Amino acid sequence: MAVGQVLLVLLAACAVMPVKDPLLNICMNAKHHKTKPGPEDMLHDQCAPWKDNACCTANTSLEAHKDQSNLYNFNWNHCGLMPPKCKHHFIQDTCLYECSPNLGPWIDQADSSWRRERILHVPLCKEDCDEWWEDCKDYVTCKENWHKGWNWATGTNRCPWGSMCRPFSHVFPRPKDLCEKIWSNSYKYTTEHRGSGRCIQMWFDPAQGNPNVAVAKYYAWKKRSSSAQMENATPETNKAVGVLLWPALVLLPLALVVVPEGAGGCGSQWMGVPVIAP
Repeated sequence: MAVGQVLLVLLAACAVMPVKDPLLNICMNAKHHKTKPGPEDMLHDQCAPWKDNACCTANTSLEAHKDQSNLYNFNWNHCGLMPPKCKHHFIQDTCLYECSPNLGPWIDQADSSWRRERILHVPLCKEDCDEWWEDCKDYVTCKENWHKGWNWATGTNRCPWGSMCRPFSHVFPRPKDLCEKIWSNSYKYTTEHRGSGRCIQMWFDPAQGNPNVAVAKYYAWKKRSSSAQMENATPETNKAVGVLLWPALVLLPLALVVVPEGAGGCGSQWMGVPVIAP
C-alpha cells in the first residue's frame, strides 16, 4: 500500500512545516493602513490595545480621536453634539478598522476611489453591538448608512437636503440595525459573547492578549474548509488553499523515493509521530 504511505508522509510533513496563512495577520489595502502589521508603541488612547501589532500608525490613531479628523473629513456632530459616551464607541470602531491585523477572513474588494479593500460581515460580539446602541440611542442622526449619500459641498459631511435629524432609536430600532446598516454591512450582529472565540471584540484588555487572533484563525479555517465556500471561492480563498497545498506538491517526489515499495500497510505512525487523517 505504497500510495497510502505516501499520503501519510505528505500529511505529516505539511503538519510540521510552518505555513503562512494569507488570511491571518494582514492589513487591508485601504487609505490609511500600513502594508504590513507591526509594533506601534505610540498609539493614542483607545487605539493603544493594538500597539503590539497594528495596521495603523500613531498619527492615524491620534486623528481617530478628533471630532472632525483628517482621516476622512467626517464630522460626528452632523446633527448636533454627539455625547461622549456615544462617541467613545465610534472611536473604538475606527481603531478596530484602522489598527486590527485580525480582519483578514472578512476582507472584500471595494469599488471606491479611496480604497481597494474593505471589511464585510465581520461577526461582532453581542455585547459590543448592544452597548454601542444603548450609549447612542438618544443621539440624533439623519442617515441610516453613513458610508454614502452625504452632502459634501462644504468639504465635510452634512445631512442631505430634505433629510431630518431623528433619534438613533428611530433610525436604528435595534442594536442589529445599528451594527449592520451604519457602515454598509461591514459588521454582522451575532449572539456570540466576548471570550467565546467566535466573534470579534472592539473592546478588550491588551494585558490579557488580543482575543481576536484566535477568532480570525477559527474563521480562516472555517472559510477554507467549507465546501459551499469553495464552490464559490474568492481569489483570497484560492490563494489560501494554494499556499497550504504547495508543500505536499513539492514533497511528492521525495516521498516516492523514501517510502519503500514493499512497506507494509497504511500505518498510523511516521517516524514515531502519530498521524491523524483530517
